[in-house]
Amino acid sequence: MLQLRSVSRALRFNFPARTSRGALTEHLVHYLMLSDTAAPEQAGWGEAAPLAGLSPDHGPAFVATLEGFVREFNRRQLRELLPQEAAELVGPEWPALRFALETAALDYQHGARRQLYNNAFSRGEAGLPINGLVWMGDADFMREQIEAKLAAGYDCLKLKIGGLDFATELRILADIRAQAGPDRLTLRVDANGAFTPAEALGKLEQLARFDLHSIEQPIAAGQWSAMAEVCRHSPVPVALDEELIGLTAPARQPELLEQVRPAYLVLKPTLLGGLAASQHWATLADSHGIGWWLTSALESNVGLNAISQLAGTVALPGFPQGLGTGQLYHNNLAAPLSIAGGQLHYHPAGVWEAPG
Repeated sequence: MLQLRSVSRALRFNFPARTSRGALTEHLVHYLMLSDTAAPEQAGWGEAAPLAGLSPDHGPAFVATLEGFVREFNRRQLRELLPQEAAELVGPEWPALRFALETAALDYQHGARRQLYNNAFSRGEAGLPINGLVWMGDADFMREQIEAKLAAGYDCLKLKIGGLDFATELRILADIRAQAGPDRLTLRVDANGAFTPAEALGKLEQLARFDLHSIEQPIAAGQWSAMAEVCRHSPVPVALDEELIGLTAPARQPELLEQVRPAYLVLKPTLLGGLAASQHWATLADSHGIGWWLTSALESNVGLNAISQLAGTVALPGFPQGLGTGQLYHNNLAAPLSIAGGQLHYHPAGVWEAPG
């Protein structure tokens, strides 16, 4: 008989992680462990980590919902659980919980070894190129991060913008380009919806001189007509991120892409309802000629591993993914994941620290 249990962990940031929505110092994550009652030590792991200010399921009701779901799951006395059945057991309004259950089922199905997919990354044979993430802060703090990322061998950086005055952010971008031109370094920026529709194109014109790969969510989500205008006229390719969150109605998803016509989608399984839901968005993007990449959403190493192994299966080879956030915490679960030369690596023979 299958059984489910949960434990929680408060992850503490190495520094206040600032976005245009504010600063984070702690992130509460919840782990699901799926096992057979006859062998409880052989458990598949999943992570539910709703993010404050962004996840539709973040809030005081989440813990009670999680605990109630675990009780109801165990009451059913199921003998099997296929990963695709997670979407049937958890409603779309709880995307982080759905991701956790789906991941735990996938891990359990493959022997509870944290190898959810069979690909070169999960076998430890190849790394995944990732963008180095540069967090908002004062100018000196951002420059320190940039220098460290360049020294570490990254050839793609992503900068959070919208938290400093715009002139300072332009100077920081100019400093980067003085050190590394577009032939050496790909630059992405993420505004987290910080620009107003009226100012967006003017700011994008100024950003364009730095040969940016893309800008994520230049204006706040929910303004499809305004975003369509930005995408149509922007000299910097636009990627949708927050725009996808909570958009679970199947008919509305292609409607968004057809109306807005972005250059890229940023796919975050914790926010979109799991691995299969993210794959659905990727397939939809492909059918509309839109690029995409997978990104973690401040999960611990359990969630990061799941998203990375999906990327090893479905992502465009050589295209940097947004998967380097595991180093943000000083009390992350120890895991056989490492970063070298701007690539994330998985070591299947390595040791995992149990969630609890």
